[in-house]
Amino acid sequence: MFLSGQCGLQGCDSLVWESMRNSFQSGVRVLLATALVLSLAPPAGARKHPGDLTQILDQMKEASKNLKTVYAVLQYTKFTVLVNDTSTESGLFYFRKGKTPEIRLDIQKPDTKILLLKKNRGEFYLPKIKQIQEYDLSQKSDAMQQILLLGFGADPWDLKKSYDVKYLREEDLEGDTNVLLELVPRKSASSQFTKIQMWISEESWLPTQQKFFQPDGDYLLVRYSSVKKNRDLANSIFELNAPSDAKIVKMN
Repeated sequence: MFLSGQCGLQGCDSLVWESMRNSFQSGVRVLLATALVLSLAPPAGARKHPGDLTQILDQMKEASKNLKTVYAVLQYTKFTVLVNDTSTESGLFYFRKGKTPEIRLDIQKPDTKILLLKKNRGEFYLPKIKQIQEYDLSQKSDAMQQILLLGFGADPWDLKKSYDVKYLREEDLEGDTNVLLELVPRKSASSQFTKIQMWISEESWLPTQQKFFQPDGDYLLVRYSSVKKNRDLANSIFELNAPSDAKIVKMN
């Protein structure tokens, strides 16, 4: 399952909910890091410097100044080494920049579910059981500090304070030539990943893929397409709008 949590209520299956909590936390990190790549992508038509990290980061910095919103179609794949299992989910991603960024993910396949991140709060809606799981993200200090460092229009040069950032090579993805960057956490940085790889299209200078490597050998792969920047997004997109009889469960 892509994004879930642990209910912590008497009578729940602890193993199932523990798995759901771990998946939810990984999903939150991936979603917010995805917003990083989208928000820092250089504008189409900018001069291409795929082999020069300094110029790439400068282009990303310039583009981040004008970012307002992002829409994308996402495909999320998680590979679990222990059981040799690969699971894939797909849906729509919405991002709106502000004093506190707002993110919504509508998972459509294989099961419908909605994640809304807004004002240091996470809401995860499961329509099948009419349940809303609420998370207080303000208490996730280490993770949130890393997430905030990683994006939402921030200066991409700040990445180098916590990561060793390098240009690896060019790669073709479905006929599109991409710049491949790699971020490795510095020893002084708190990170849930051993490294992060990001592919940025040289044609549009928009991201096409990112891969998150975990210490246990598992990895998370996110591919996104039909990316649209600075389109008007209705306020209602960033409201859950669940049925009034949906049960609310406080997760932390």
